[in-house]
Amino acid sequence: MLGYVLILLATVCFGAQNLITRVLFTPSDLLGMVETGGFVAPTLPNSFLLMFMRMLVGVPLMAVLLPPIYPAMWADLRRLGLASYRRELYLALVGGVLMFSYLALLYVSVGRIAAGIALTLFFTFPVYTALLDWYWFGHRPSASRWAILALILLGSALTIPMTGAAIESWLGVVFGLASGVVYAFYTVAAQKAFETFHPVPFTGISFAVTLVLSAACLLLWPVELAGLLWPALWMGGLLSAIATLTGHVLNNLGIRVVGATAASMLGAANPALTAVLAWGILQEQLSLVQGLGVLLVTVSVGLLSLTKPS
Repeated sequence: MLGYVLILLATVCFGAQNLITRVLFTPSDLLGMVETGGFVAPTLPNSFLLMFMRMLVGVPLMAVLLPPIYPAMWADLRRLGLASYRRELYLALVGGVLMFSYLALLYVSVGRIAAGIALTLFFTFPVYTALLDWYWFGHRPSASRWAILALILLGSALTIPMTGAAIESWLGVVFGLASGVVYAFYTVAAQKAFETFHPVPFTGISFAVTLVLSAACLLLWPVELAGLLWPALWMGGLLSAIATLTGHVLNNLGIRVVGATAASMLGAANPALTAVLAWGILQEQLSLVQGLGVLLVTVSVGLLSLTKPS
């Protein structure tokens, strides 16, 4: 029972980090009582800024919190300097580039369309992961997996807005889908790396690379800093970093107790939970069709974790 509680709490943390990003980008009505948010426009340069601030807080926190979880972390990182560990080093660096890319795309998507819809579009990534797994590793999806993958695509299509503001938010839809594609490449790179490299230092490197790349992008593509409400942005970065780290720690602890399959099934609730949290906290509304789409993707991703390639 404890393991399931840990996974559910981790899912809440991941949903919370998406809501924080949404508030930073979009004016929101917190609990129907407080008007706040919309501190920066949902653009790629501002996405780099928020990511940099989040990682500037998150990377030092990881350096403090991860070693107790995996005491050999620093030893593993030092071994990456050896010629025999070049493969692990390259995979970890590629993972960092991919993490930076999918987060940048997802941030813009969350800023432009409802958080629950953005996460649902992002959660089409199992479709692309299955195709990449088949192409590179020969793991052909079974008939049942093909059917579930089709349901995921159908559910994501149902969530796409079709009227009014939907036309203005097409970029959010495209970025949400693109973030799922990039995340699929990230999961494949991680899968390959985990054959010989522990997930904890791999994750640490991914976060560090994301910090460096977001800083570099800010230098190459500067944003207008005058007039920004820095206390609110730093508070958002701090809360987002804490939510991310707490979510990862709770998720890893939960996996130890209940196993990866059960954890994946519970983690599949992320889009639905984000939509519920956004409805309760930010007063975001989804149509009946969009709600059914979110539910269909959530159930399908959960079922996918129970099936195996043919």
